[in-house]
Amino acid sequence: MTLFTFLFFTALVGVLTWILTRKDDHGTSTGYFLAGRTLTGGYIAGSLLLTNLSTEQLVGLNGAAFKDGICVMAWEVIAGASLVIMALYFLPKYLRSGITTIPEFLEKRFDAKTRSITSFIFILAYTVILLPIILYSGATGLMGILDLKSLTGIESETTLLWGTVWFIGIVGSIYAIFGGLRSVAVSDTLNGFGLLVGSVMITVFALNAIGDGGLLDSLAKVKEAHPEKFNSLGSKDSSVPFSTLFTGVLLLNLFYWTTNQQIIQRTFGATSLAEGQRGVLIAGIFKVMAPLVLVLPGVLAFHLYGEREGFKPDHAYGTLVSDVLPKWLVGFFAAVMVGAILSSFNSALNSTATLFSLGVYKELFKHKAVDESKVINNGKIVGTVIAILSMVAAPLLAGQESIFGYLQMMNGLYFIPIFSVVLAGFLFKRAGALAANIALVGGCSILLIGYFVPPFNAWTAKPLGNFHFLGLVFAALMIFQFVMSKVKPLPQNWEHQYSGDVDLTPWKWAKPLGFGLVAFVVILYLSLADFSILTK
Repeated sequence: MTLFTFLFFTALVGVLTWILTRKDDHGTSTGYFLAGRTLTGGYIAGSLLLTNLSTEQLVGLNGAAFKDGICVMAWEVIAGASLVIMALYFLPKYLRSGITTIPEFLEKRFDAKTRSITSFIFILAYTVILLPIILYSGATGLMGILDLKSLTGIESETTLLWGTVWFIGIVGSIYAIFGGLRSVAVSDTLNGFGLLVGSVMITVFALNAIGDGGLLDSLAKVKEAHPEKFNSLGSKDSSVPFSTLFTGVLLLNLFYWTTNQQIIQRTFGATSLAEGQRGVLIAGIFKVMAPLVLVLPGVLAFHLYGEREGFKPDHAYGTLVSDVLPKWLVGFFAAVMVGAILSSFNSALNSTATLFSLGVYKELFKHKAVDESKVINNGKIVGTVIAILSMVAAPLLAGQESIFGYLQMMNGLYFIPIFSVVLAGFLFKRAGALAANIALVGGCSILLIGYFVPPFNAWTAKPLGNFHFLGLVFAALMIFQFVMSKVKPLPQNWEHQYSGDVDLTPWKWAKPLGFGLVAFVVILYLSLADFSILTK
């Protein structure tokens, strides 16, 4: 029954996606890479959420909650505030430019070399860091939920890991390489509904497993047994100390939701600014509620399994799902979880193909008339090669202590330099290409050395902490670009030209809803805060 429901729901999403997108335009760059600018708020919200919500979130963040408690909700609720900034500040500027990628914007703002450097950083980071982590964490979660050892009779964990990684990678590649952005967005939305329902059910079933006096009574029982797990501020030894919310954690979230090509590409496909803002802010509402499915289950798992000797935090979610869900629902949830994995994988792969086709291939042949079909076909070839490389690399991540912590550390290597250059491009009207290019290359180099190269890491990331080190490097890059805008300024202020591609009339509820979301985040933190921990 488990295997049947898994295969049935997986096939159902594939068939419905094909029916809804079979007449789409896949023959032009705008059609293939931007869904023909036809995405409405619902598709944008669903695709944003499910591209983000994958097993590195479900498995990794619940594993972090198992260890540190609800303070790790920072990654989700700060994301909600970051989406407000995206909707009100960044998105109108991006749509004004009519861009397809972030590197394309940087070329308009600075020069072609800035675009090339940024495209290279994105492609390398997605290939080496993001895609393998998505595949590895997805395969690990799926192996636990479906109990693939028993189901397949294969005892070797290494063999199962390689097989599951390649299954997920091949199916995800088919969506991304042959379907384009709209296929990705539609499948995301369908899977997103299933994942939302399934994730809420897991929280409910877990609470029922803890006590029979009702959900709130069960929650009170867990809180009474482990009060330290319910402090939003966390301790200085937690993975997210409260002070980091104002440095590295904030900056990583801001980049992720305002500048990360993998995430924001679907907003570039919006039919209008109003639809884009609606989709981004709907996603923001769900993000501030996400701790119910991404953090609370980890705390409940600690209550159930915390005393087991040798129990690994990253096994908390898979074990909880397998234990508390009725068997006929396990296959359904495994299917939507695979959908979440595929969503993150195919979105990153689609973005990588977009970056190569429009940022590298077109740039190489900019002096020639390049046929649109050649641009798309080359993007598909590169996407296939990168998919294969990531499938080979993913199993090699086995043995990491915390896959979520590893992901955040590695993300900082390229998040911070790119975000500093985009923000400086908006804020410093006289900033030129030289400063931007130095900030990109220098920022990545400083972070790489500061993380991994002794004795420098003993003076930087180790004493400061990874997140404060990120904040310090970001501040230094911004100051450098500001100084350069005065020392070696552009001849005149940069003017942000309107491309005319998208209607820029804002959504009338954007500001009220945005400010309301930020207020909710502040209230949530205050209501769960034990301030005495700050004086200890």
